[in-house]
Amino acid sequence: MEDARAREACTRVKGDIRRLEWIATGLAVVAVLGVLAVVMMPQEAPGPPAPPEPRPVLQAVGPKLTSNQTSQPLSLYGENLVPGLRLVLGAPLSREVPLKVVDARHAYARLPADLTLPQGTFQTDVQLSLAASTGPTPTGTARLTLVNDAAFPDLMAMALSPDGRTLFVASPPTDTVFALDVEAGRVDPMAVGDGPSALATWTDAGGRPWLGVAHQWGGGLWLYALDAPERKARVVPAPVGAWGLEVDGAKGMAFIAEHVNDAVHALALEDGREKWVRAVDPNPRALALTGKFLVVGSLQTGEVGLIDSISGRDFAPTVPMPGVPIIGGPTEAFSAQVMGGKAARALVASGRLNRVFMSSLGPNVGPNAQRMEVSANSGVAVLDLDHEQVVRHRGFGAGVTEGLALDDRAGLLYAADVGLGQVRVLDANALVKSDAAARGAVLQALPIPAPEGTPFIRPAEDLGTKGRAGLELHSGPRSLALAPDGRTLYVLNRFTGTVAVVDVREARTGKASLVRQWPVVDVRSREQRRLGQVLYFTDVGRTGMSCDACHIEGHTGGVFFEKTRPMRIYRSTTALGSRDTPPYFTPASTRSLAETAETVGGRNRYHNPDPLPSEVEALALYTSLLSTPPNPYRDADGAPLETVTMPDGTKGRPLKGLALFEGKARCTACHPAPLFTLDQDPATRGQYLDVGTPIALELRPEQQQLVKGAAAPSLVGTWDVWPLLTSATMGYAVQGDRLVAAARFPLRMLVERSGPEHGATQDLTPQERDDLLAYLLTL
Repeated sequence: MEDARAREACTRVKGDIRRLEWIATGLAVVAVLGVLAVVMMPQEAPGPPAPPEPRPVLQAVGPKLTSNQTSQPLSLYGENLVPGLRLVLGAPLSREVPLKVVDARHAYARLPADLTLPQGTFQTDVQLSLAASTGPTPTGTARLTLVNDAAFPDLMAMALSPDGRTLFVASPPTDTVFALDVEAGRVDPMAVGDGPSALATWTDAGGRPWLGVAHQWGGGLWLYALDAPERKARVVPAPVGAWGLEVDGAKGMAFIAEHVNDAVHALALEDGREKWVRAVDPNPRALALTGKFLVVGSLQTGEVGLIDSISGRDFAPTVPMPGVPIIGGPTEAFSAQVMGGKAARALVASGRLNRVFMSSLGPNVGPNAQRMEVSANSGVAVLDLDHEQVVRHRGFGAGVTEGLALDDRAGLLYAADVGLGQVRVLDANALVKSDAAARGAVLQALPIPAPEGTPFIRPAEDLGTKGRAGLELHSGPRSLALAPDGRTLYVLNRFTGTVAVVDVREARTGKASLVRQWPVVDVRSREQRRLGQVLYFTDVGRTGMSCDACHIEGHTGGVFFEKTRPMRIYRSTTALGSRDTPPYFTPASTRSLAETAETVGGRNRYHNPDPLPSEVEALALYTSLLSTPPNPYRDADGAPLETVTMPDGTKGRPLKGLALFEGKARCTACHPAPLFTLDQDPATRGQYLDVGTPIALELRPEQQQLVKGAAAPSLVGTWDVWPLLTSATMGYAVQGDRLVAAARFPLRMLVERSGPEHGATQDLTPQERDDLLAYLLTL
């Protein structure tokens, strides 16, 4: 039984094994057939490879010329730009900076403030390129010229300590204030902020002496207690763009004139708290306190404003009117044709005489039948602010008067002439008394000689003869300070880096005398650029004209009636950054800075004498290094601010405005990036366009040659340009027989009044116009 059951079980097992083998074989066959089926089935064709990621391309940079004296924003233009890119600065800088990309064609960067170059280097060309950590390798380059301003000391401002022992001298490009011991001649540099531009000294209500330093770029008012064991600043908040500083120590108030918003700010010295802010005429610089009032001078309109120093309330401005007496100089016979004022370069108040003295190039003569076109008549004006009147202007007929100092007790006014290298001594009482007395008010013209070894612009025998200025023109008197006892006058010489010490005890009898000169800083290692500076600011032919007479510090200077052909009222354009946008003048008459230096340099002197080739070269070099200042409407990355508050209080979005500028508003046809002018490209240079904008100010139009058309100007730096258009009709207006400032924000005026030939701004909504204006301010 057991054997039978065993045999039966064995048979079942063998059957199971055979069934498993059949199943396995079947599965294998199915698998093979499946593979064959897959192989034999038609295959779907592979798709094309994914396109390569486009390479970022750098095409241009704007501006093309910039300075290393402070941190500068840059605009980059290209294709396929993406976040994460970096800007590579080639040799000799050899470093990278972050890049902020806002869309595929626009990016921004900010150059650091510590880009140093060797002392003897005026400028260097830097190749820019892009770098990426991931993705395709960027391509394309652009060229940037970096000006070595940080190694070019330029003495611009001076103040004397209340005890009369120490002079403080500011050099904005090198971020330095020098403390000069006036007895020993010892000079100590002081640590200050970015771009010290204005100085003031005072004694507070407790009798403590102070120095204040306002800044062009860094903002902040730096306060130094002069009786402290060491000079360490206390910094209080203050606006950027400072050009003028005045302090009322007894009231603990500082007044800062700044040109970003064209305003004066009243600050508490204790903590910088703003007491009031008052909008003023464009580019305010000169300030003076008289009683409870603050006097403010404009470099553009030539008007002088009056503000209550406590409340900030402003009063009607004072400006030369038709009929103002002009005593001396070539414009004396043209009083009736005066159309306004010229830049107020310095102001000083006399409490005893209840008058304010102003240095300027004189009343601005407009169109006249005699076609007298050169109305520069440097001198000193007497202002009666109680009656809003320029009483008279005492013209000198030559030079460019800058700094003033007043000895109110002695009735003596001192005037520095940067154009001739002289200091004039004037009888302040005579200036105020009458026209006849003012004619004899000049008591002495004291030459300030350049120190031995100073290089000259041309052979010494060519100067001081045939009516030309003498060798003293190489000194450049800029600012003055009078000792508390009135016996010593200190003269800051911009071109030689010195301070002259003048004994003025016998000044009333015309016997002021030079005692010595203290060196403040060595300027001789930058010889050719310094000679160009001398040529830019001086009046070699004693004609009253210089480059700076029309283009103040390289920038704008209001309007004038001249230019020979066609003769009409023009605005004085900025020369900052002009190197890359020839030709020059309207209509174009010179094709390079060198040709301009030769043509204008000779004409300014009435060809007495014509400039030497070496003079042309030096002046062209100096002018070519005048760069556009950094734009204050850009953020820490160099990009436009997200929202801009404009001078009239409205707000706009620059990046929205960028899209409008390049699209709906049709601006790029005449103002393409990166310099926003057709003159940036040789292929489109020198076009004379009529876009329907006003061709002239309607002041005696029968005496003007009215020609339609103008070159499309560069828009870089437009935020600080006033007025606009060659005709100056955006900013100025005609009132009777003179000019008045009609708008402090001329860009608004331009955008809202342009016709269909000038872009398409008339098609924009009010918000779109605000956005476009905001973008224009960031250029």
